[in-house]
Amino acid sequence: MTPLNPSVAVANDKTQKRFVLILSAGLCLSLIIAATIGAVSIPVADLVVWSLSDLQENVLSNIRAPRLVLAALVGAALSISGAALQGLFRNALADPGLIGVSSGAHLSVALVIVFAGSIGGILGLYALSLAAFLGSLLACFVIFQFARMSGTLSVTFMLLTGVAINALAMAGVGFLSFISNDQQLRAISLWSMGSVGGALWPSVLVCGSVVVPAVIFLLRNASAMNILLLGEEEAQYLGVDSNRVKRNVIICTALCVGASVALTGLIGFVGLVVPHLVRLVIGPDHRWLIPASALLGGILLTIADTIARTLVAPTEMPVGILTSLIGGPFFLWLLMRQFTGRFGL
Repeated sequence: MTPLNPSVAVANDKTQKRFVLILSAGLCLSLIIAATIGAVSIPVADLVVWSLSDLQENVLSNIRAPRLVLAALVGAALSISGAALQGLFRNALADPGLIGVSSGAHLSVALVIVFAGSIGGILGLYALSLAAFLGSLLACFVIFQFARMSGTLSVTFMLLTGVAINALAMAGVGFLSFISNDQQLRAISLWSMGSVGGALWPSVLVCGSVVVPAVIFLLRNASAMNILLLGEEEAQYLGVDSNRVKRNVIICTALCVGASVALTGLIGFVGLVVPHLVRLVIGPDHRWLIPASALLGGILLTIADTIARTLVAPTEMPVGILTSLIGGPFFLWLLMRQFTGRFGL
């Protein structure tokens, strides 16, 4: 497969800034529009001037607003995780879900649900996040070690290791589902489909306390990540501690994926689709790729969740199903694009 090429032409700073500003406005607009759509209709004009009835204000403040903010944060977390992993492995096919990182987090959450499900409140939310973080961190470590077995970061080993981790994690989740009671089984099943329907302000607090520092930390390492795209040996010559950068990226990725899986379950393909689309527009410069991916990921998941909760109303479709319906064909197109480019078709 054709790896990411750091030497391709990139957009200039003016274009990159304009693109980020457009995405910022797009996120604000998508949040405003999504806030007005639902079983309780809220006119945009009334929302802007905050002329709402008691029912509308209660629905917006306690149900719709935390759900939208959580969707935007999770979309941003998954997107920057995908962008970071794609830069680390130097391949556009890297994704937290495809290479097993999300599955590792999912297995850890299932373990907590079955064996420590009585933990409640904020402590319970952080316990799930911590478990998911440790699971995703372990998956990242295993993938990274196998990818280096050939002496370089082998994409083939990475993908094959991801397949193995996905299989083992799903087997573990299946066993836990088998021994769980009805309540635990329902919780595990809901995690596997992905949804932000249970969003509350404490959930938003937990996710924000993880995602915002991770974005800042990745931005501080953006220049080093750009140099790492040239190769580990070249990066060492240029004074970059590649091991430190890779360690930072893995920890931030595991933290973002862990928090996302703990709070919303498995939402696939966001980390694959969004960074690739952003890279097509502004290039691989992580100084702009990371914030642009965060913004576009927030837009994508906000829109997807709005569609999921209104498409089959009064019932609700898990948003993970919708993102997979979008991401599956996109992944096939990406595979065809890379293989046809490789073989000159």
